[in-house]
Amino acid sequence: MIGPAATTKSRRNRCAAFARDRRGATAVEFALVAAPFLALIIALLQTFLVFFAQQMLESVVRQSARLVMTGQVQSAKMTQAVFKQKVCDQIVILFNCSGLMVDMQVATSWTSANTAMPTLTFDGSGNVTNTWQYDPGDAGDIVVLRVMYVWPVVLGPLGFNLSNLSNGNRLIMSSAAFQNEPGAS
Repeated sequence: MIGPAATTKSRRNRCAAFARDRRGATAVEFALVAAPFLALIIALLQTFLVFFAQQMLESVVRQSARLVMTGQVQSAKMTQAVFKQKVCDQIVILFNCSGLMVDMQVATSWTSANTAMPTLTFDGSGNVTNTWQYDPGDAGDIVVLRVMYVWPVVLGPLGFNLSNLSNGNRLIMSSAAFQNEPGAS
């Protein structure tokens, strides 16, 4: 029969042996550090992709606005669908052309030029139901070109969220306000 003093000593020895044992320390330390590290990596990658897509959209809008400003769109009598395809042809990666939204309108003055982000409306399936204008204007007109895309956002751990839409996605947009050249008709 083992006495109470022996049981207490045996427990102390087991606790001391457990405290000295380092075989699982690396696994425990990795488990504590892995989740925040992976969350940081996911957040960095997602932020990079969103900003890269935004910059690509800026470049495409600048090039597309030049087509309108110089009168190439007007002289070719491009329809809204043809112009949208021209814009889409410049985006070779990251975007799905069916999700691209192009809005072009003539402003009466520089102060009335609307370059703000629009409020999107969605149907029951999550598709955008807004109707976009298409008016490349005539020579000397002030034109505002807005190109938008609903970017899918993947929610990472720790609640990092880049969405700015109610459906959890992010609307990225680029706009250009310019005056058509005198011979642009």
